[in-house]
Amino acid sequence: MASLAQQFTGLRCSPLSTSRLSKPFSPTQTKTTLLPIVSASVISNAQTKERLKLKEIFEDAQERCRTAPMEGVSFNLDSFYSALEKYDFNSEIGTKVKGVIFHTDNKGALVDITAKSSAHLKVEDACMHKIKHVEEVGLVPGVKEEFVIIGENEDDDSLILSLKTIQFELAWERCRQLQAEDVVVKGRVVGANKGGVVAVVEGLRGFVPFSQLSTKSTAEELIEKDIPLKFVEVDEEQSRLVLSNRKAMADNQAQLGIGSVVLGTVQSLKPYGAFIDIGGINGLLHVSQISHDRVSDIATVLQPGDTLKVMILSHDRERGRVSLSTKKLEPTPGDMIRNPTLVFEKAEEMAQTFRQRIAQAEAMARADMLRFQPESGLTLSSDGILGPVTSDLPVEGLDLSDLPSAVVTE
Repeated sequence: MASLAQQFTGLRCSPLSTSRLSKPFSPTQTKTTLLPIVSASVISNAQTKERLKLKEIFEDAQERCRTAPMEGVSFNLDSFYSALEKYDFNSEIGTKVKGVIFHTDNKGALVDITAKSSAHLKVEDACMHKIKHVEEVGLVPGVKEEFVIIGENEDDDSLILSLKTIQFELAWERCRQLQAEDVVVKGRVVGANKGGVVAVVEGLRGFVPFSQLSTKSTAEELIEKDIPLKFVEVDEEQSRLVLSNRKAMADNQAQLGIGSVVLGTVQSLKPYGAFIDIGGINGLLHVSQISHDRVSDIATVLQPGDTLKVMILSHDRERGRVSLSTKKLEPTPGDMIRNPTLVFEKAEEMAQTFRQRIAQAEAMARADMLRFQPESGLTLSSDGILGPVTSDLPVEGLDLSDLPSAVVTE
């Protein structure tokens, strides 16, 4: 019995009880006492048949595994490759993939991008700024990010990733948006050359020509200082970023408005006028706007370093230029030549008079519009503002007899 059981490796069967067979047979035993022996014999025969049946099943299974292992199995080798392709991704250079960082060291980070092998993010490709360790920019195990594939490691066929490339793309996009919105930004000057200074804006290095600098400071004095800038050219394909400090300062001065009086300092003299620094931006005081009297030599009236009050005549935001005048501030013609101190004392008063004349001219223009274009459906309020005709106006209309006549020039 034991030898038959040993033929089936791995099978375990409880041994037959031999407690009753261990005693010698006595002639005095009745038929009843023999029943346990007969029952044991029957159980032994049934177990033998079951073991033989299991042996046949195991042998058949072993033969099928050797000759036809995939027979009767719904998930075959083709199904495996199909499933693998389903979860595969494009590993070409330039492709963006999502991954999870699971290890970092001084060389960079290992990233799980659900590929056949992990990908590597080098420390120099982890940020657009210079760093020594990826954890300096928050790249620690468990962090999920979007990366771009920039290469392949020939040693182990693993992919090389970059975050810096994506950051540069976002920075260029941000600069294009800021240029479209025509906003003023802060830029830090980090270098200089013979043509201008280099400033960093949104992480990108841009060039500011000397012609677009409105400050009197030298390039060396501007290093590591923040200056206001506006975008002139944003060209990602050519890696060209041109900025202007002059346009930014002109935009800041625009809030003063035409007719505002500002304090300025004479920077330089030219035959056609004087350049005045009015709080960080160069304004031009043309020779014709110095005085009502003719000025043949500017140096007889102004000198570099002089402080004076000037009035803003106009500002060109696109070209970053501001036109100035002291002529409009003269109480009487020629005072800027004979008594400039008086001009500066009366500057605000004369500027107010100038603004009133401008407002009066605008009111006259509005009146002329109503007088010659009644079909326009507009009316003139008491403060000179045009608007639609309202029901509270008199039926006969407005009385314009008290308004001054329009001045017509040939």
